[in-house]
Formats: sequence, structure tokens, C-alpha cells
Amino acid sequence: MKKDNKLKVTYRVNGQIRVPEVRIVGDNIESQVLSIGRARQMAEDMGVDLVEISPNAEPPVCRLIEFSKFIYLQKKHAKEVKAKQVKIEVKEIRFGPQTDDHDYEFKLKHAKGFLSDGDKVKAYVFFKGRSILFKEQGEVLLLRFAQDLEEYGKVESMPTLEGKRMTMFIAPKKVVAKPMKTAEELENEKAPEEAIVKKQPQQKARKEYTGPKVEGEDFDD
Repeated sequence: MKKDNKLKVTYRVNGQIRVPEVRIVGDNIESQVLSIGRARQMAEDMGVDLVEISPNAEPPVCRLIEFSKFIYLQKKHAKEVKAKQVKIEVKEIRFGPQTDDHDYEFKLKHAKGFLSDGDKVKAYVFFKGRSILFKEQGEVLLLRFAQDLEEYGKVESMPTLEGKRMTMFIAPKKVVAKPMKTAEELENEKAPEEAIVKKQPQQKARKEYTGPKVEGEDFDD
């Protein structure tokens, strides 16, 4: 109910519109500029309201529509826009200060999947009892985790100790399109044998000697 009231305050209607002239629009209505008096009369004759939708236009734009229907359409549109927005979830991954390699690799695999799906990762080390003495070890573990995920995400906040938890956030990386290769680069990727053939100089055809034979000279070599 509060949202409805907020929308109603946002738009001026009928007698609240105090400008000399307006541009009217609406369903099956030809857009035209009318004096505010004629526009109000037209709305009254049609049994609808005159709703100012673009107050900063010159002249302001008003729509001929029932105000209750207009508010409904605005709420519906806002709901559709919100539904289309990408929701980023935060996935938590918990470590102990002395996590073994097997457990580490298992959690690393899951983190890669979360980041690939566009979710954030909240990785933290929980220090239980006297394990708080190993807080430096926990920080090293989280930094190693961030480095191993460098291809999939970027560190949003460095490891921070709060109480018994040391926490770090990693956000997913945006996919960067690879640039198209130039014609020269494509040419260089051809088989090396083809390149060798192209670079070999052509051998000139050997001319046969047809003159008189001189003793002691061999022209067949």
C-alpha cells in the first residue's frame, strides 16, 4: 500500500498539472499539443484521467488513461525489470587452519564451479579453541586459495580476522572475448612444411651444351 502511495505522489494528475499546454498520448490517440484546458476536457469526455508522465519535456507529456490502471502498469513493469536482474548469490566455503590437501582440492573444485556460475565465494577459516594461535597459517591458506582461483575470480576483500573467523571474499570474473586474429597471424599458423616449400628458391633448368666437344672437358656434370 505504501508503494502505491509513493507512485501516486510521483505523478501529477488532472488539476495538479499547472502548465499552459501539454502533449497528449494514449491508446488509439493521435499525439498532439493541446492547451491544458482542452486536454483536461478531452480526458473528462473519455472518462479517463490526464496523467503527466514526462514533466521535463517541452511541452510536458501527459497520457490519457485511468490513473488506477496507470499505477498497476507501472508496478507490473517494475516487477518485470526486477525479475530480469541477475541475482548474485554468496556461497560459503569453510576451512580449518590445518586443512589437508584432499579437503582443500575438494573445496577448490566447488569454488571454481560457484565462480563459473557467476556467484561470489565467501571463504573463511574458523579457529576453534587454541587453534587461533595458527591465524597466520589461516591467512596463508586463504591467499593460496585466492591464487588458485585467479583464473575464475578476483579478490574483493583481503583476509580479515573477526572474532574466530578469518574471512575473504572472491567475486566472479567477467568473460573477456578473445580478439580476432589478423590475416598475418592466421598465415603464420599454417603447417611449417607449407612455409618451407614457399621459401625454397626455384632451381633453374639446366641447359644442355650443344656446341663442339672439346677434348678434356666434360659437360655432363
